[in-house]
Amino acid sequence: MSLDSRTLVKAQRYALVVVDMSLGFTDITLSPLAAECGDVIEANRVLLDRFRSAGLPVLFTTVAYSSPNQARIFREKLPELNVLEAGSGLEKIDPRLQRRDGEVLITKQWPSGFFRTDLHKQLQNLGADGVIVTGLTTSGCVRATALGCLQHEYRTIVVREACGDRDRDAHAANLKDLNTKYVDVLSLEDTLSHVF
Repeated sequence: MSLDSRTLVKAQRYALVVVDMSLGFTDITLSPLAAECGDVIEANRVLLDRFRSAGLPVLFTTVAYSSPNQARIFREKLPELNVLEAGSGLEKIDPRLQRRDGEVLITKQWPSGFFRTDLHKQLQNLGADGVIVTGLTTSGCVRATALGCLQHEYRTIVVREACGDRDRDAHAANLKDLNTKYVDVLSLEDTLSHVF
């Protein structure tokens, strides 16, 4: 039996939240957590250009650990996370995205951009009632942040081409599940038409 899933009503003001497009996840020569993501970078560049041109809010998240006690069980489960030490450089947003001064950077330790951060407060301060979620990885931090958006009552879109994962099957399965139960998953073209 299929669920009666519907498309969300359009938000009045969207913010773009770019999840973990840091060197630790984008540069396969530097990190075991990284994925081939040239197409994802390009889709994010298109979105960033449109949001910046329209004067709409842009926020980034990154993962960095400054203490062995931070997210210790998460790091026990996935030891590769330990490369994301604060100051290592892997927490820096990929320079191809050209993060600008004034664009909020949320440093987190767990998958969701909302958990133990001020992301919700930042979005409220920016007057957003909707969020466009992009980034890496679809099955992990993108999914967790999208669910956080739902739990904070934001009308949420995940952009198919602007997300990526080390596992293509996990990418597809998570996008399907998110679209069915939690948020709208749209193509880049449809997202641009919807927002602008």
